[in-house]
Amino acid sequence: MVAATQEKTWTVGELAEELGVTTRTLRHYEAEGLLAPRRAGQNRVYTARDRARLRLILRGRRFGMTLAECREIVDMYDGAESSERLQLTTLLARLDDISADLRRRQDDLRRTLAEVGEVAGQCRRRLDELV
Repeated sequence: MVAATQEKTWTVGELAEELGVTTRTLRHYEAEGLLAPRRAGQNRVYTARDRARLRLILRGRRFGMTLAECREIVDMYDGAESSERLQLTTLLARLDDISADLRRRQDDLRRTLAEVGEVAGQCRRRLDELV
């Protein structure tokens, strides 16, 4: 019988499947020092803490953060001298940078779409003249 207080754990395959990544990704993050699962013989055993770290890392990656930036954020969360204020301030600054970059890209896309539409219009007009 399993004690009710026993923490849920995942194997590398279970965690990878649950979060939609490959087992290779998990092993890479482990090699980079972002995750440190327990070992049971040859098997990796991931805890709820590991799962939470991985979710933060994956979110950071989706936002365009580097692994080093992800590490900085998740390590602040884990540190003995962790400061939620410092973590939030650091994350917010990075998110502001990401937002500014996305706005610039959005503006570039609008300009490019307008130019594509203009050239397409010129092509259509020229085709009409050739008829």
